[in-house]
Amino acid sequence: MFTLSDKAANHTCQGFSRREFLRVGALGLGGLTLPNLLAARSAASASGNKAVNDKSVIVLFCQGGPPHIECFDPKMDAPSEFRAMFGEVKTKLPGVTFGSHFSKVAGMADKLAVVRSYGSKNADHSYGSVMTAGNPLKATMSSIYARVAGTNHPDTGMPNNVLVLPEAVQDKVKIGTSFETGALPTLTQHGQLGATYGAFNPAGGSTIKQNMELRIEPGRLTDRRSLLTGLDRIRRGAEESGSLDAVDKYQQQAFEIITRGVGDAFDWTKEDPKTIARYDTTKLFDAKDAQRWYDMSRSTNLLGHQLLMARRLCEAGCGFVTVSDCGWDFHSNSNSPKNLGGMHWLAPQVDHAVAAFIEDIHARGLQDKILLVVTGEMGRSPRINKDGGRDHYGELTSLVFAGGGLKMGQVIGQSDRNASKPTTEPYTPENLAATIFNVLFDPAELRLQTNMPREILQMVENGRPIAELF
Repeated sequence: MFTLSDKAANHTCQGFSRREFLRVGALGLGGLTLPNLLAARSAASASGNKAVNDKSVIVLFCQGGPPHIECFDPKMDAPSEFRAMFGEVKTKLPGVTFGSHFSKVAGMADKLAVVRSYGSKNADHSYGSVMTAGNPLKATMSSIYARVAGTNHPDTGMPNNVLVLPEAVQDKVKIGTSFETGALPTLTQHGQLGATYGAFNPAGGSTIKQNMELRIEPGRLTDRRSLLTGLDRIRRGAEESGSLDAVDKYQQQAFEIITRGVGDAFDWTKEDPKTIARYDTTKLFDAKDAQRWYDMSRSTNLLGHQLLMARRLCEAGCGFVTVSDCGWDFHSNSNSPKNLGGMHWLAPQVDHAVAAFIEDIHARGLQDKILLVVTGEMGRSPRINKDGGRDHYGELTSLVFAGGGLKMGQVIGQSDRNASKPTTEPYTPENLAATIFNVLFDPAELRLQTNMPREILQMVENGRPIAELF
């Protein structure tokens, strides 16, 4: 728990108590105060953590399983009951096409890599099997990253493992009969590593967030707006009163982390209005229309601003961001629109948001620093079912990479004529995890870490990344 107080019983004439205006506690970090933690890390990191590369990963996880044929492997030469229902669009790569909903990313295919021989091997909603890649700790890649790199960035204090839900960018998202889109419970699970390494959820709901208390106004922190407004007020008051002058540098650094770095990074509205407009997906469809079906009841049109926040967090030092996009279940039964109708809502916003993100990181020179991974828990059955939909299918799954300093402008692997199985070397979540870890870590340096769980060392050392990307 941490406490910031601007109305203490023991206060100076300026209204602040040096002992009470900054009381920063565990914040999920094993009981250390933040100032002491920063001081310890400063001493410990004099030579730096050489096992951790100066890069970040954003995983855009399409919950429910995007149909791989309609997305990035259209198979227009296959019989009608297999090929992409909505046709194809040419890409910037000769002879390569995507599903017709992805015209914007098709126009920048030279800046991404598509893997057509990847399968999650998961044909039901056991979501963690992708993000844990089946490791014995049952911890997701994001939690493993936090265990290796530390729960917070040593310089900026940003959490290293963050989950960005729609509620993080818009307060009180109205979905169905509740105000929460929710997150798949295993999407960012910490497993046997412990809750310390769980994802920070700025929309609320995580253990870390629930244990944070901001005593700016009486009562508990309830929303992002209160956080941002309150921190700004405390910062201004401290600067005007000069109450920071007498505290040591680590207290000052802790104060800056909380009132500037963290607050500003989570406030995506501080971006240039032109950048916000480029990311904006709210006008692509009316989210209320999508909520008429159970399978799409948690879908929103906020993905663009979620990815914008994710980019801001990475710039501020976050190492691993998971962005959740719900609604990708396309049986086309009574729970979802007939004939894959949900594609008309969800696919264009992924196309728009991902294209805006790729354009943005290249404009900012971040294409080697931030890796975007787009995938889901599964693909969809090659044969269209009796309702014009596609069912659960684990043999092939959509997988796209952009940035991270990897080799872009290519299609990796191939599927058979009906997109039912790989015809080249098959890749699985284990290969995906190895790829991500090879971006984030230096395996040789990690091997020298004496305090690392052997399961993590084995996962990184024995993992086989997707070779074509390196």
